[in-house]
Amino acid sequence: MNITVQPGPLSGRVAVPGSKSHTIRALLVAALAHGTSRITGALDSEDTAACVRILQAMGVRIDARPAEGSLAIEVAGSAGRLSPPEATLDCANSGTTLYLALSLAALQSFPVRFTGDAQLQRRSAGPLLAALEAGGARVDRENGDCVPLTVTGPVAGGPVTIECPTSQYLSSLLLAAPLCERGMQITVPLLNERPYVEMTLGWLEEQGVTVTRNGWTRFDVPGGRRYASFTRRVPADFSSATFFLAAAAATGSRLALDGLEMTDTQGDREVVHVLERLGCRVETDAHSLTITGPGTLAGGEVDLNATPDALPALAVAGTRCRQELRLVNVPQAREKETDRIAVMARAINDLGGRAVELPDGLVVHPQTLRGGTADSAGDHRVAMALSVAGICAKEAVTVTNAEVASITFPGFYDQLAACGASLVRE
Repeated sequence: MNITVQPGPLSGRVAVPGSKSHTIRALLVAALAHGTSRITGALDSEDTAACVRILQAMGVRIDARPAEGSLAIEVAGSAGRLSPPEATLDCANSGTTLYLALSLAALQSFPVRFTGDAQLQRRSAGPLLAALEAGGARVDRENGDCVPLTVTGPVAGGPVTIECPTSQYLSSLLLAAPLCERGMQITVPLLNERPYVEMTLGWLEEQGVTVTRNGWTRFDVPGGRRYASFTRRVPADFSSATFFLAAAAATGSRLALDGLEMTDTQGDREVVHVLERLGCRVETDAHSLTITGPGTLAGGEVDLNATPDALPALAVAGTRCRQELRLVNVPQAREKETDRIAVMARAINDLGGRAVELPDGLVVHPQTLRGGTADSAGDHRVAMALSVAGICAKEAVTVTNAEVASITFPGFYDQLAACGASLVRE
């Protein structure tokens, strides 16, 4: 599907979907817990569906029902004892599901084979796999350090060292470590995306697991624990909200975004403060946020190490700055669903702007986009960012392969249209 978006201002309210990161953590913890957990406000998306499928394939009873634009999910916990799957577990496009589930599968005493779509088959899990092997698991590789691959446990735990260009490697070990016989003593020489580790630590704290830390370089996790069932509502997703925040900022529009909680642990809440520094006015209450954009933003330098998913949307916003916008210290953006640095630089240049790649980021020059056609490269966040480009360009922008937005934000185009965007689906 292609989407053509016409330039123009926005107004109204956006119902931001539930956090993908919280939803998948909730599902995995609930699957291993003792008792039945109830999760409301969960993200209804392809990533969630992938996570549900693989847990069901390992014998977890899950009832997920639509509820006011989200999912209400009931999970009958396995008490840590999953069942051998009859077939390969397909994580589709969900890297979060794959990385976090690898360690949980390694807790079991049977082989679990994972695969994914073409993009996921290019995303390495090397450091995580090596750490699982150091803890006693066996990994059978068919495609280097990418899926398809097979993990056989049980992992016993103990001391491991792991470099984490993506925080998901560390979050994976942290979620599994309390259920290991020996726990884990994790040394981390490199860690990007720290807020997502904070989120994982928050889930462990709610489970009564106290992790002893030495800053961000050492995590000692006690073993021999068990997870308990819980009832929890998932907060709205700041990563998804970023596209509407950037759209308001770049067009001088005023938008209200419902469901956002500035006290939550999601790293992408920092995007709100970034846009304030660029000139936006933001008003918040307990469960919503209203942003008013200045139309022309300030520019400057933004460190995106903790918030790599914001790069596509902020790159588009950079075309509406008074001076260049430098998005830096985010080398891991090259290892997402696509090389987002290269893809966004190419798209901005194709649309009449000027963007220059850095090894670890992107420089966007203050040049309003002309319009035209740009390819999402099959990346959901790129597709949404390029739709925002259509709103703030001089002429319409056509986004190819735009349907991939549904991976994390199924109602994105409907909500964009409800806020006044003129768009055509082809």
